Amino acid sequence: MTVALGAAAAWCAPAPAPIVRPLAELLGIPRRLNSDRGIALTFDDGPHPRGTPAVLDILGGAGVTATFFLVGEQVERWPEIAADIAAAGHEIALHGYRHRNLLMRTPAGIAADLDRAMAVIGATTDREPACYRPPYGVFSPAALAAVQRLGLAPLLWSRWGCDWRARETPQRVARRATRDLTAGDVILLHDADHYSCDGSWRTTVAALPLVLAAIAATGEPLVGVSHSM
Repeated sequence: MTVALGAAAAWCAPAPAPIVRPLAELLGIPRRLNSDRGIALTFDDGPHPRGTPAVLDILGGAGVTATFFLVGEQVERWPEIAADIAAAGHEIALHGYRHRNLLMRTPAGIAADLDRAMAVIGATTDREPACYRPPYGVFSPAALAAVQRLGLAPLLWSRWGCDWRARETPQRVARRATRDLTAGDVILLHDADHYSCDGSWRTTVAALPLVLAAIAATGEPLVGVSHSM
């Protein structure tokens, strides 16, 4: 029993890294950019047939770029939208093929998922992702090993809007995502509702101009997550 509990604890050890900063630092999982200039705006869970184009329109109108952590199964459903993200000059990053908690997957299953996601996303966008964020931000030891094997840089976030939740407002999302914003911050939003509250992307789209205004007020440029490597 003691051995089993110890093994379970070791398997789950990286999971709290998104909310426990010392643990993220101990495991070498960045939450911030490895740069003293710039802020990264990131979007998870896409592409989405309505949310992603709306986000792209706002970003394009503002003349800024962001990083999109794409899900392979959604890229297969909406390849033209994934290609549009890349064509607009945004950075392409990896969020896996299936959006499942990695603690519930075997090492072989994790490795297969990442390989499949890399192939699908790379072929569709003509970009090879260099950065990886797991579903829910939950790493396992096997996931960290698989990421290292592929030469991917793991990345979490330092600010998030919790825009995936029900009954959020654009104002609350924007305030939460930009509170005490400084150079090096990584902001997490979602351009899709495939794995969250139905229609939550609308809240994100409405909050995005407020988020961009708060970033502009810092005087920091928007940069890709490659600045974390």
